[in-house]
Amino acid sequence: MNSEQNFQLGLLYLIHLLINADGVVNENEKNALLKIKDKENIPSTVFADFENEVKIKKPKEIYQRGIELINACEDTDKLRAFAHLYKMSEVDGSVHIKEVRLLLYSVKMADIEFNDVIAEASKFIDY
Repeated sequence: MNSEQNFQLGLLYLIHLLINADGVVNENEKNALLKIKDKENIPSTVFADFENEVKIKKPKEIYQRGIELINACEDTDKLRAFAHLYKMSEVDGSVHIKEVRLLLYSVKMADIEFNDVIAEASKFIDY
């Protein structure tokens, strides 16, 4: 798998976990996911693979695979992925404690500074 696909799938896996963390997936989150898909030029085939995988894998497996894929990326791509996740956590109007935990733990596992994530996210427009 190439670096771009690692980034795309890793991002999708972690977004999936983030939007499901509070137990409710609302329309704003679904729409934001599709906007990220478009912004990051994620091919329909990669997105379909992602959708099929999350149906059969347990959350722990999804998390492990997502972090593994993101950690295979350059630091700039890691930072961009976590900036997307940070912005995604705000999409539904409230940030759930489980989303915060997932984000903080994942940033730590990827060896990225959280302040850098916030700075990068501030460059993004809202979804």
